Amino acid sequence: MPRLAIVVDDSMLIRHTVCRYFEQRGFLVESATNGAEALEILHYITPDIIVTDLQMPRMTGSELITAVKGRPETANVPVIVLAGRSTAFDPIQEHRANAVIFKDIDIIQQLDLAVSDAIPEVVLD
Repeated sequence: MPRLAIVVDDSMLIRHTVCRYFEQRGFLVESATNGAEALEILHYITPDIIVTDLQMPRMTGSELITAVKGRPETANVPVIVLAGRSTAFDPIQEHRANAVIFKDIDIIQQLDLAVSDAIPEVVLD
């Protein structure tokens, strides 16, 4: 059974890059442009991992994480946060994330590290 990932970002380029990353590693991927869309998807699937931006319209990544961690069926799903270095990201404030990836650095290399930490049994090539 393939693993499932949800990628949430209002930037089409970032969303595409992260979706392709997971697809190339055998994941089925759902994507959303904001937290509200991601919550709709979560009514139908329970992913193995969620990758979310923090700053989005309609529902922020922090609000999405609060909702995900508050539901028993998704409370243990690893979450990777996407952040820009120019944002005032505070890792202490968003301690619920398993990892943080900065958009303006090599995203693929950071994803390799974050995913192998979040889901150790996934073999990355």
